[in-house]
Amino acid sequence: MSDKYLSVVHGVLVEEEVQFTLVELSRACHADSSQLLTLILEGVLEPSGDGPRNWRFSGVSLRRARTALRVKRDLELSASGTALVLDLLDQIEALRSKLRRFGVSP
Repeated sequence: MSDKYLSVVHGVLVEEEVQFTLVELSRACHADSSQLLTLILEGVLEPSGDGPRNWRFSGVSLRRARTALRVKRDLELSASGTALVLDLLDQIEALRSKLRRFGVSP
């Protein structure tokens, strides 16, 4: 087997029930809190709790934040453009889920 077909993947398994503070989410995403605040203001991320010091984010928020930051960077989008792309990705996933329920492979 040739090395050209090998790739190294790094990842962290996070349960959906895990809760992150804004600081912890920032560290996990390798992003500034201000970048995450922008995503929160656009509705991309929805924390629970009142005020930034008490906000908590689920494990799902970690995946969503990383996706949003990657899309924003790779496509050079504004925060509102990023929110639109994530909404479209959510719709695509919902449609794929419906197709799977009907036994159609997307």
